[in-house]
Amino acid sequence: MGFQPSTEPGVGLQEDKPASAVKPARSTALLKAGTTAPAFSLKTPQGTTVSLSDYRGKAVLLEFFATWCPHCQAEAPHLKALAASLDKSRFAFISINADSEDAASVFAFHRYFGLPYPALLDPGSPSGSFHQQGGAGPVTQSYGLQAYPTFYVIDPHGKVFWATDGEQPDALIKQKLQAAAGAV
Repeated sequence: MGFQPSTEPGVGLQEDKPASAVKPARSTALLKAGTTAPAFSLKTPQGTTVSLSDYRGKAVLLEFFATWCPHCQAEAPHLKALAASLDKSRFAFISINADSEDAASVFAFHRYFGLPYPALLDPGSPSGSFHQQGGAGPVTQSYGLQAYPTFYVIDPHGKVFWATDGEQPDALIKQKLQAAAGAV
């Protein structure tokens, strides 16, 4: 498919920092804590339908990403390790492609990084690719995405527990997931 990660100066420096190194979200349209997370049913590149409701009862990390985004690429190996370290009976991870890329691009990205959780397609217009940003799909729009990557932690009852954007310390994401799981 031709996917190759890209790098930029200053990218990939947040993930190994302590949770206290969090940077405030840049987006002003993120859903607030306590809001019911918008429901969705989207397809994987392989055609399997995945719904947010499939994960009711678990704390969910919902990541909105783009394959061309160097910050998303920097986060990918960290999210892979974090997903592997958490109890799958209590935690789940979902990635949603936020710029209408085709199935082949999203599949190649997830395969390249070996991510063990579903990547979902949120088709909009215009379509994107490894090399150019596309338009946001309806689910991406409902979550108020303004920057890549954007993260939401959804509690086991389907409520937004936490939302932010940009690269984040692994320790902070883990802390928010554990707090959401315990807030049942």
